[in-house]
Amino acid sequence: MPASKRDQLLATAERLFHEQGFHATGIDRIVAAAGVVRMTLYNHFASKEALVAAVLAARHERFISSVDAAVACASPGQATLALVEAHGDWLERYSQHGCIMAKAMGEFAEHNPEIHALAAAAKTDLLARLEAAVERDGLSHQTGLARAVFLVLEGSNTAVALLGAQTALADTRAVVDTLLATARSDIR
Repeated sequence: MPASKRDQLLATAERLFHEQGFHATGIDRIVAAAGVVRMTLYNHFASKEALVAAVLAARHERFISSVDAAVACASPGQATLALVEAHGDWLERYSQHGCIMAKAMGEFAEHNPEIHALAAAAKTDLLARLEAAVERDGLSHQTGLARAVFLVLEGSNTAVALLGAQTALADTRAVVDTLLATARSDIR
């Protein structure tokens, strides 16, 4: 079934925003790449900012769904690692240019507090899921573990563009393995 014009615009805008940046990507570029006219865009989105917000919300929903599915299927004691693996799979498949939420936070911090807040909320949502995974793994006694893993994942968002996915994700996994091993050894 062909994608709706709205979905087509969202997918095209997401790709262009991710590759080129939000401010560097104009409406004309988006409609041309999507193969629609400008009016079609405005029939679905009141403004470029509304399009940006919709792109961020849709992307976050897809990301969180993949993370939640991985954690739900995790073996006992493996929820945090499952989340880390899901994050890595996402980076490898969809984020070769770094994190679109971090880009949005950077580009909209001064220009649009609502979009900045939407991107920041996505990061807070990931941290909350890490906290839940750490708790599910019985490691919630380890103060700051979820934040430490979060910082490693955020670093991998940037490192993947510089080091390549395989190296960045292998290094991420090694650091997280060390963090988890240390937290587990503190239990004993």
